[in-house]
Amino acid sequence: MGIAPTIADAANEFSAQNQTATPTDLHIRPRNRNFSLSAIERRRWVGGDPFASAVFNALSVTFPEGETFFIDSIKKFLKRVPPKLQGEIRAFIQQEAIHSREHHCFNQHLEDCDLDISRLEKTIADVTNGIRVMPEISHLVATMCIEHITAILAAEVIANPKHFEHADERQRNLWLWHASEEIEHKGVAYDTWLHVTRDWNPLKRWLVRSAFMAKISLGFTKNRIKGVLDLLRQDGIAGLRAWIGLAHYALVSPAPFRRTIRPWLQFFRPGFHPWNIDDRALIQLAESEYEAAIMDEEKASCKVSIFPDQRPPERMRKVA
Repeated sequence: MGIAPTIADAANEFSAQNQTATPTDLHIRPRNRNFSLSAIERRRWVGGDPFASAVFNALSVTFPEGETFFIDSIKKFLKRVPPKLQGEIRAFIQQEAIHSREHHCFNQHLEDCDLDISRLEKTIADVTNGIRVMPEISHLVATMCIEHITAILAAEVIANPKHFEHADERQRNLWLWHASEEIEHKGVAYDTWLHVTRDWNPLKRWLVRSAFMAKISLGFTKNRIKGVLDLLRQDGIAGLRAWIGLAHYALVSPAPFRRTIRPWLQFFRPGFHPWNIDDRALIQLAESEYEAAIMDEEKASCKVSIFPDQRPPERMRKVA
């Protein structure tokens, strides 16, 4: 990729800004799941791997605040877009609200494992508060950029079974469900951006989104490393051992971050759209796995439960 778009690339960017590329047969469907009602039995729930567990735990801490920010950001543009996109935005909001609720519960379980996540929560709050003082279009482009990062990580998590091969089943299903919905709605914020900025100069649009993605990616990487090292330190792993272990996990094997570099770079291509990468099959793959697990649990529950209307403890109920 060159430093700036060519004339042909700018034409591609211009044509992309006047249409959406989300598949017409894609239906964004909120699935109201309650995976996080089960406690985390061990800190190292990803097959006993402290590094994998710390990475996913650090990501989870960002979700309640981050996804609330996404909802607030895109909701501002609901009445400015065509009816079809309005419906997709409403479904996006429902999905993100449920994700926020489930990860709030998951994070409570982390605290039950004697992990202090307050510093990680403060970091994500500082980031979102810093963006909130910017113009509302900045809120949208930030959401669009982070949604791309989340979607490519989600695709990697589902496509590579090695990530959760030995993970505790309940937590594994939570992450597969979340990842599948992140893929499903990955074009919503981008299509909203395309519509809202349809009258912008193509070069300006390319420069704005590229600059935002570069800045957000740098901050995302720095803050997640900081958070993972914090959690590892609480798990008795610090110093050079922590850095080497994290680098090996992230970049060597199973290498979730190395394996997502190429789809991340595609964002900088003029004319890019998230659905240039058509990974709808991963949604069905993940759903088939966690739905099968739910059915097995429900069958087992019917056999042993003598209190069918028993509800979970107050602190574990849905977060509004």
